[in-house]
Amino acid sequence: MTRKLVLFDIDGTILLSAGAGRRSIHAAIAGLDGVKEDLPAIRFDGKTDPQIVIELLTAAGHPSPREPRVISAVLERYVGHLEGDLAVNGHRSRLMPGIPQLLDALETEGGILLGLLTGNVEPGATLKLRAAGLDPSRFRVGAYGSDHPDRPCLPPIALKRAEPIVGRTMRGDEVVIIGDTPADVHCAASIGARTIGVATGGFSVEELEAAGADQVFQDLSQTPRALEAILY
Repeated sequence: MTRKLVLFDIDGTILLSAGAGRRSIHAAIAGLDGVKEDLPAIRFDGKTDPQIVIELLTAAGHPSPREPRVISAVLERYVGHLEGDLAVNGHRSRLMPGIPQLLDALETEGGILLGLLTGNVEPGATLKLRAAGLDPSRFRVGAYGSDHPDRPCLPPIALKRAEPIVGRTMRGDEVVIIGDTPADVHCAASIGARTIGVATGGFSVEELEAAGADQVFQDLSQTPRALEAILY
């Protein structure tokens, strides 16, 4: 019987892609009509891909930054650029400390359903996981930036997708969301999930604690401690 749905963020939590995502989304936007030649620097962490596209287009002066057709076209171009970038630079991708061991331990534990809760569009998530040496099929549930541009809307989607696998409707307190940004922590409130912050991205332990994470780790390299925090 499934007792926990464990949802991992990708960038900064599971892996780093050595800048492939940023290069690819910039390449997808560069050259669009109405866009300045030099794209502004914005933070990507904690945001969904559609949100990043909207912010970049807005800052670059595009006349219709929120037009769904424009966003979809940019994201389609982005996935193509990402595939090409990772084909060349994918060997530079790396898993965060302790991730392989923790995933193995969770799968061995039993009663755990592994999933993703990420701002990546689904094809981008798949490309990044494979480049880092992880089989995407290990994560049987997913909620992605391609499902909704607002991150707080993703946990309910993940819960709904878990139903046919689990055979029942899981409660929010049976869900654990693991991420490296305050946005990962805050989105859990939409279903009342527990949160584990990990300071392997761009935010410190103190910042993740201030965001309200139930537990925070510098990294997930101490498998027994991380496992205990998840199963608590």
